[in-house]
Amino acid sequence: MIVENGKGVVVHYTGRFEDGTVFDTSLEEGREPLNIVLGQGSLILGFEKGLLGMNQGEKKTIEIEPVDGYGEYMEGLVTVVPSDRVPESVQVGDYLMSESDRGTINVVVTEITEEGVKLDANHPMAGKKLFFDVEVLEVK
Repeated sequence: MIVENGKGVVVHYTGRFEDGTVFDTSLEEGREPLNIVLGQGSLILGFEKGLLGMNQGEKKTIEIEPVDGYGEYMEGLVTVVPSDRVPESVQVGDYLMSESDRGTINVVVTEITEEGVKLDANHPMAGKKLFFDVEVLEVK
């Protein structure tokens, strides 16, 4: 069977960055393969596109540009706020929730200076090319 939109697919995957660093895999002990229906928008676009047309049992590497992954990195999503607008114990790398005109968003603290606290609302994988080694186990 061939992977098509609307069909269920069970996939083992390993996601990595260009430098080879693995950021996620279904092959770790205790993990299950990904089991989804294609075309419902539950996966990043490049992953879904890469699975289309594959056959059960097929393996390949899907290369995903940022635009089809987590988007381009946008400097406009980085802001500096006064230190008194964040918890006193905040540290670089902490995730906070912030209110925006679009509702609640997650931000990461990237720098703390005398001028304030730099917050970044970009997805942690924004602007990065991604590679997924996939194996289609089943098409339903």
